[in-house]
Amino acid sequence: MRISLNASALLSPPDLGKMRDHAVQAAEEGFAGWWVAQTGLVDALTLFTSLAGQTGEMELGTAVIPTYPRHPTMLAGQALTTQAAMGEQPLVLGIGLSHRPVVEGMLGMSFDKPIRHLIDYLEVLNPLLETGAVDYDGEAFTAHIATERPGDAPSVMVAALGEQALKVAGKRSDGTILWMVGPKTIAEHIAPIINQAATDAGRSAPRIMCSLPTCVTDDEAEVRQMMSEMFAIYGQLPSYRAMLDREGAAQPGDVAIVGDEDSVTEQLDALAAAGTTDFAALEFGRNDGENARTRALLKSRL
Repeated sequence: MRISLNASALLSPPDLGKMRDHAVQAAEEGFAGWWVAQTGLVDALTLFTSLAGQTGEMELGTAVIPTYPRHPTMLAGQALTTQAAMGEQPLVLGIGLSHRPVVEGMLGMSFDKPIRHLIDYLEVLNPLLETGAVDYDGEAFTAHIATERPGDAPSVMVAALGEQALKVAGKRSDGTILWMVGPKTIAEHIAPIINQAATDAGRSAPRIMCSLPTCVTDDEAEVRQMMSEMFAIYGQLPSYRAMLDREGAAQPGDVAIVGDEDSVTEQLDALAAAGTTDFAALEFGRNDGENARTRALLKSRL
């Protein structure tokens, strides 16, 4: 299981200088990847272009870019330009549907037929990334374009939790990106469905990237409660609530990676055994001591 960092906590308040420093340090320390969410007014792909030449061969990935605000033709051009600016450094274009309260409540768009939306999105996005051409008439998206690409295609992964979305991800992408999902759910639900879908489509084994709040501490119960309060929304959104229920977790903090060094090591081992191919730690230290212990433990897994 490859170990990466999820730097999304640095988005609030946004400080691009701190984010660049964090990414450079992660590359110097040998982490496999550096992931960031597309949220607020910081554009993740534009941020990645500013890291070109500074972070070596470390993979950069979006976790994730919501599909509804960006037409797939627009995102294809942005992703290809970002990959061209990054050169040989690997880019993962992680995309996801977001949630009905965001799409309808904040953006005023319809969240009707989200799986149809996702299928059509990928049917336009993938060929444009791979060849620069698409000829597709869909219910949610239509595109008839043939043009030159500025560079090679990045990898595409899809945030997927439910059975239908996992099947789409397995058939039409390189894997899935998870948040607030524990090892039992990965082993019994996520991995079997996406692996079978990829096999049926004749694709290579998909990546399963899991990201969770992570803290090495001697106050496990207190830190888990703090995490549950901070990430309470994920216990309320239906898709995440369903995953927590599968795990037998009452609160989001219950699936976080928290404890002393031995306990955190066991929890990471459990994720790997469940079928997780990549883990991106969202470091959650309350003080310098916990931050140092968390980073040291993660580095020991590289």
